[in-house]
Amino acid sequence: MKIDKLVPQEAVSQELGRRLELIRKQRSLSQMALAKQAGIGVATLRRMEDGQDAQMGSWIKLMRALDQLPAIDALLPEEIRSPRAEVMAEKGRKRPGKQGKQAWGDEQV
Repeated sequence: MKIDKLVPQEAVSQELGRRLELIRKQRSLSQMALAKQAGIGVATLRRMEDGQDAQMGSWIKLMRALDQLPAIDALLPEEIRSPRAEVMAEKGRKRPGKQGKQAWGDEQV
């Protein structure tokens, strides 16, 4: 499922839980083994895989145990460049070429 702004919050939670379960199973980990490795309770992991709310700290512990911390960095990058900031930065730079009068191409020579 593609997650976008039209997907209800409950469906997003369920999808994240499904993805978490999929990664765990791909690594041949039981719920008990992953919970122990992450330092969380098995009941917490079960709730998360069922798409129920969980604390941010539990997600971070699981992502660390699954070597998925780069995914968190991709989720909320340290530096966010907005399109407006890009345009404003570009306006500040001088463009090579003719200085002064701008030619539109319809002038008579």
